[in-house]
Amino acid sequence: MDRFLPVRYVYLRSHDEVRAYALTARRQILLGLAASAFLVWSLVASGAFLFDIVTRRHADSEVIRARAASERLNADLQARLESAVVRMSATNGALDQTAAMIERRHAALTQVMTGLNGVDGAVQALAPKPLRPDMPPIQRILAVRLDQERLLDRAETFAQTRAERLRLAFRLAGLNPAAYVAAAEPLGGPLVEARDPRALAAILDVDEPFAVRIRHAATNLNEMRTLSEAAEELPFKRPTQARTTSGFGVRFDPFNGRPAIHQGQDFAAPLNTPIYATAPGVVSFAGVRSGYGNTVEIDHGRGFKTRYAHLNALAVQPGQSVALGQRIGAMGTTGRSTGVHLHYEVWLNGRPQNPARFLRAGDQLVQQN
Repeated sequence: MDRFLPVRYVYLRSHDEVRAYALTARRQILLGLAASAFLVWSLVASGAFLFDIVTRRHADSEVIRARAASERLNADLQARLESAVVRMSATNGALDQTAAMIERRHAALTQVMTGLNGVDGAVQALAPKPLRPDMPPIQRILAVRLDQERLLDRAETFAQTRAERLRLAFRLAGLNPAAYVAAAEPLGGPLVEARDPRALAAILDVDEPFAVRIRHAATNLNEMRTLSEAAEELPFKRPTQARTTSGFGVRFDPFNGRPAIHQGQDFAAPLNTPIYATAPGVVSFAGVRSGYGNTVEIDHGRGFKTRYAHLNALAVQPGQSVALGQRIGAMGTTGRSTGVHLHYEVWLNGRPQNPARFLRAGDQLVQQN
């Protein structure tokens, strides 16, 4: 220690008085540590200060750029508005022409919106944008025009989204949605039938670009309503909320233990649990069938038929029309049955289908609502 840090002396003179201070090795170490700590603190503080300056400059630059972009956008919108106002003011009767054009557009838009009556969520999604009461008349006219285009965009998107969800439900059931759209009659009238934009624009008495957008929205709406009406007639609902005990396909027969084809889906629940029609239709059979016990069969049209077997009681008669969700009987264990349950079958054009696919499709439709 004495070799590397020998004792050093500091002399301080004041007038004729001289004082000497001895810097021992211990004091030199303490001074070195203090100097090092001060140096480290200075470096950290300086770095933090510089980092804060750089960060603030970057944030200020972002704010300036965002403000400039907003000002440019506002200036552009204001310029467009002023240009439109000038054009309308410079032309005799331009204001009346614009109002008449907006009225014609509104009439065409009303035809599209009428097709959305009764559709869940349509009223909320397609509500008009409220106008400020202090807006000048010209600005109110322009605002109505912009809102018409916004509503048309939303109507097209709304109908397209609903149609896509319906297509998914049909595919889950193993059905081709295009076949049901092609088989139905058009619901859009001239909006869908007029393929030539100029012809449709002449029919609606609106400008051609707006007529093209009207036709696109009407086409999506037509497909959505066609699929929706078809879905309401197909057996997508559940006959009971009971748990599934056996599915469609090959299984071991509970009586002889041999592999056998199970053409339906079984649901187990307590005796006399209500059983409901999975789609509207006409009762084609209500009585006792060999192996099935008390059975109800419903013809739903479009080649679909459903069968409800092993019932304890029947609540319908042959030839009776039934609605979706109507009670048709009570769960039992009649016929070739090992316990209280419902045997449910779905048939299409004389061939048994897997009921689970139709139940999944129904669950998809419930989720979209």
